[in-house]
Amino acid sequence: MKEEQNYHQESEQLGFLYETTTKVANKKNEDLEVKSSLNSDEEQVAIMSEENIPVNILIIDTETTGLDNKNDDCLEVGSILFNVKSRSVLAQQSFLLPVENNNAEKINNIPAEITRLPQPLSEAIIYFESLVRVSDLIVAHNAEFDKKWFGLNKLPRIEKPWICSMDDMTWPADRQLKTRPSVRDLALAYGVPVWNAHRALTDCIYLAEVFKRCSDFEKLLIRGLEPKILVCAEISYEERHLAKNSGFRWNDAIKGAWSRKMSRRDIEKLEFPVHEVESQS
Repeated sequence: MKEEQNYHQESEQLGFLYETTTKVANKKNEDLEVKSSLNSDEEQVAIMSEENIPVNILIIDTETTGLDNKNDDCLEVGSILFNVKSRSVLAQQSFLLPVENNNAEKINNIPAEITRLPQPLSEAIIYFESLVRVSDLIVAHNAEFDKKWFGLNKLPRIEKPWICSMDDMTWPADRQLKTRPSVRDLALAYGVPVWNAHRALTDCIYLAEVFKRCSDFEKLLIRGLEPKILVCAEISYEERHLAKNSGFRWNDAIKGAWSRKMSRRDIEKLEFPVHEVESQS
């Protein structure tokens, strides 16, 4: 009798679980049908992006002898392999590249003669390539500057998507950051201790510590990956502060104009009109 009661109880429980699971599955299917019928192309891309959040990112920073990659050299590379889900540093590396002169020594405090001391440079570059290989995304502060040094001299070309933590990420308003914050600005806004050393790995550490403290870091990455277009602000001289406050730069990248790259989502939030242009670079 007792075995029969247990059998009926188990049957009822299984029946309830089956009915509940079926309802949930049907509801998910209905939601998916509604989404697929109502979402625009851009929204579909956003949904796909959420399903493909990077597993590992490689935070990169460079120190150089100047600003021109045709006449100057990269003399230091710093990198941190960062796991997005666990907010963890998996590996970090820094290495010097030999240069004859360093015109930026007052900024980075790296004497040229130090870069020419013996070190396992070939092994360092091989290890760096392995970090790039296991990463899904490259993140750098002022990425346009950093990525132009790769593929030159001894540095390998990086065939991975890049996003910029200064220009591509929209930081939360409650952090009270300016539109194009410096690494130091980000660190202070997120309570990361700042010291004065200006070296490649130092800036990578700052960014990694900021990312650890970001509860919505996945959202920042997804938004940062949205396609960007170059636009010019249509404003008068008296209104130039509006462009500056929105992260537009004068004479960069369009001469004689306030311009910047933005996603269409962010363009819609502007308080002034803009028009799309082609880069002059």
